[in-house]
Amino acid sequence: MADNLTDLPGVGPSTAEKLIEAGYIDFMKIATATIGELTDIEGISEKAAAKMIMGARELCDLGFKSGADLLNQRKTVWRLSTGSDELNRILNGGLESQSITEFAGVFGSGKTQIAHQACVNLQCEDTIFVDNEWVSDEELANPKAVYIDTEGTFRPERITQMAEALGIDGQKVLDNTFVARAYNSDMQMLFAEKIEELIKSGNNIKLVIVDSLTSTFRNEYTGRGKLAERQQKLGRHMAVLNKLADLHNCIVVITNQVSARPDAFFGVAEQAIGGHIVGHAATFRFFLRKGKGDKRVAKLYDSPHLPDAEAIFRITEKGIHD
Repeated sequence: MADNLTDLPGVGPSTAEKLIEAGYIDFMKIATATIGELTDIEGISEKAAAKMIMGARELCDLGFKSGADLLNQRKTVWRLSTGSDELNRILNGGLESQSITEFAGVFGSGKTQIAHQACVNLQCEDTIFVDNEWVSDEELANPKAVYIDTEGTFRPERITQMAEALGIDGQKVLDNTFVARAYNSDMQMLFAEKIEELIKSGNNIKLVIVDSLTSTFRNEYTGRGKLAERQQKLGRHMAVLNKLADLHNCIVVITNQVSARPDAFFGVAEQAIGGHIVGHAATFRFFLRKGKGDKRVAKLYDSPHLPDAEAIFRITEKGIHD
């Protein structure tokens, strides 16, 4: 049953219609909005926006929760196989919902291959892992993926090839994968925001991929003078992705470019782009590097509860595997 927006303070039928047209069709969407976002809608003042947000938060029962409540919320987490048992092992079972997982590395290190494999595995029951009964059958029924492509690297032929290796119909995977090509950072951010519309249209979006996260920002905001503006914009983008992961119990995977560290005499000679903004927003952070032949090494170096670890996997015609 849809929320009746006229239950909010100061919201009449005409204001409710404006909110719905702007995409705010339920209390949770308004409760998690900022005053600035609501005042962008014609006829809504800062004072009215603040009242709406507070009213929506009360109706959504937002506020402090006990640790036990959060533990119960964690029971709804589900996982998606990466294709490699070794990589799944250091991730405690696979790519985790309600989280953002970042894969950074130089070109050819396997970032896009992992993203393609995730789209394929989402359509295979054997690669979706549910730990308990808290995740209903409806939750993962007919799951779909969104792939925001900023570098022109999405290849439907590769999806079909990986799917056939698992005995899955490649056309089914492609039909259940929404792809958007972003040529600049504004388009990239807009596509992320429009995922809510896909969900409200009845699509069960359970995987969101941004490949790559920082390439458009890096091209548009060059020099130290534009660094602050770039980081603020990137921070807003990451906030949208985090909200999607939390509110819709979906998996978010981002790939990231790297830059050289000229001061690195010891250790890793590259670092992921995005600085502290991406570092604090991403839940799991991986650094990928090439090994011999088709081997790749994935190093988990940041996680809220998992230890640093490394996994070796292979990339072949069949996709990602051990």
